[in-house]
Amino acid sequence: MKKLINRCSWVNLNNPLYVKYHDEEWGVPKYNDHELFELLILEMFQAGLSWETVLKKRDNFRKAFANFNLDKIINYDERKIKELMNNEGIIRNKKKIMATINNAHVFRNIQKEYGSFSNYIWAFTNKKIIKSEHKTKSDLSDKISKDLKEKGMCFVGSTIIYSYLQAIGIINDHEEKCFKGK
Repeated sequence: MKKLINRCSWVNLNNPLYVKYHDEEWGVPKYNDHELFELLILEMFQAGLSWETVLKKRDNFRKAFANFNLDKIINYDERKIKELMNNEGIIRNKKKIMATINNAHVFRNIQKEYGSFSNYIWAFTNKKIIKSEHKTKSDLSDKISKDLKEKGMCFVGSTIIYSYLQAIGIINDHEEKCFKGK
């Protein structure tokens, strides 16, 4: 008899990609700047949409954005922006595409200032994980959002940043009944 695994209620059990994301990625602490940048950009593109939509297009985003290579994205020009706007495999929102290029520059500046983006983002909690708040924003996401905006990032409102903090494991919001919430 197969044992049922309890997961967070938001997981679409009919989508193996989503189940895998929940089980293996979401809420797992991340310290690698490449992963942190990719998830920041994907969370930004997710604004107003479902994460499931972004997740389905993730491989297309990786191809379109040079596997989230900062050095390449920083140098994107009008020709590349036009190419991205014509790419049906991604979310074609010019403001979000422009924000990706802008935020790559700011991300790089943060790396230079703090030694890594990881050092910067984890310093907000003294490298501690915050357990289950089950909110859409918090004082922490407000603070980080404000700081990122002051540094020049865009599309980093408190709700996007809260979702980002969940994705990168700073906030562990797995439900109590979930096998990852214990």
